[in-house]
This record gives sequence, C-alpha cells and structure tokens, in this order.
Amino acid sequence: MNHFNIKSLTFYGVAIYSVLLLFKTVTTYGEKHLQAPPTIDGRYHFTLDTNLPNCKKSDSLVLNMQQSGIYLNASLLPMKSNADTTQQLSLTGILKNQQVSFSGKIAPEILCHHSNSPVHPSKSVTMQMQLIDQGKMTGQLTFNGIPQTMMFTAAKKPTQEKSQKLNNY
Repeated sequence: MNHFNIKSLTFYGVAIYSVLLLFKTVTTYGEKHLQAPPTIDGRYHFTLDTNLPNCKKSDSLVLNMQQSGIYLNASLLPMKSNADTTQQLSLTGILKNQQVSFSGKIAPEILCHHSNSPVHPSKSVTMQMQLIDQGKMTGQLTFNGIPQTMMFTAAKKPTQEKSQKLNNY
C-alpha cells in the first residue's frame, strides 16, 4: 500500500490528463485547419488555343498527371499514342491554392511536326494552370526562348476502367 501515496496518484493523473488534452487540441486543430489537396491526377485532353509559330496545326494531345499530395509529375503525349506505354514523366510541379505550376521539357515533335519548329529539345517549358472545376483546367504554356505565351484548356478524360465497364453492359 505504500506505492499508492497521494503524490504518485496526483503526478500520474496530471500526466494522463495532459496527454489527453494535448491529443484533443491537436485533433481539433487538424480537423478545422488541415485539408487534403483536391485529387487531380489522371489523363486530360489537352487543347492549345493557338498554335506555335511556324506550325499550321498541332495534333490532339493528352496530359498525363500523377499526384502525390501537392506534388505532381506529368507528361504531354500525342492522343494517338498507346495509353499503356510507360513514358518517363518529364514535367514536375506543385499544387498550391487551386493552381498548378509545372516545369520541365517537352519533345518538340509532340507539338509541331515541322523540322523548322522554334521549339528545340533542349529548351525548357513552364506550364501554369488554374483549376476551374472538377476535371477542367485552363492555363498558359511558355517555352524558354520563345516570347509568345500559348493558352490552353485541359479537360479530364474518363478512365478506361469505367469505359470498359460501360461497354460490357
């Protein structure tokens, strides 16, 4: 019975109460102020509003994005390419305040098939997009060394699993 004196019980009671109070405070703060970023990964139909200089018309493109929290990786591919091919993601970006910023390199033949295209493979590209609503973005594309900024729209494509399920019924 000597182990149950009032000082030991008070110490353990205060320690347990302090831990519970701290846990409750952190939980309340997290539920109130911390939110997960919106999920925007997937494949988007990418449409340029204007063409590159010296390009008559660019092909339809697909913007393939992968997301991990606020960090994004993406690649810009021709629409006609095989969707299951594994291509290295050449754009890296971040999602902040409903805006996405990408930087990296894009192969010039994706945007323009002419050999006199002003886009060189060693030139870098930056993309800035604004989330309009779930599944739609608008933004601008800028190439290093080209003063013209190109506007674009990206609309989310339905996933293949859903379209395959619809075809089976």
